[in-house]
Amino acid sequence: MRISELLNESLITLSLQHRDKTGIIEELLDLAVQSGKIGHRSEALKAILDREALMSTGLEKGIAIPHAKSSAANEICMALGICREGVEFDSADGKPSQLIFFLLAPESAAVQNIKVLGQIARLTSDTSIVDALKAAGSSQEAFDIIRKAEGEIGF
Repeated sequence: MRISELLNESLITLSLQHRDKTGIIEELLDLAVQSGKIGHRSEALKAILDREALMSTGLEKGIAIPHAKSSAANEICMALGICREGVEFDSADGKPSQLIFFLLAPESAAVQNIKVLGQIARLTSDTSIVDALKAAGSSQEAFDIIRKAEGEIGF
């Protein structure tokens, strides 16, 4: 399963309204809920926030991947928020996160969930891809960057 199979233009936003971790997570969750892949928003939010409380999903290089497994998800779902100013995400390097990949998977999809997390890691290990996503001017452009990168990386 490719990232581009989980995302589409409607699941990518460059206009996040919140500037705090919980608000951003809720905005991305709402995009995922609109996709129809999440049955119970409150249950999904609890799973993501409980996971975040265990250990922040803020990584390095401006990347955060709030994720969890929950029976609230009917299938693996993803959303992407791009925030040029950055959001404090308790990142490993102490810097704000600009690319926030939201991922929620059903409990039964543990293997696929790990594969998707690995694909996000591979995608974001390339600084030129990260920089291009941070500079994307539209949701469609961000999606096209991901799709092209997947072809080049060979997912």
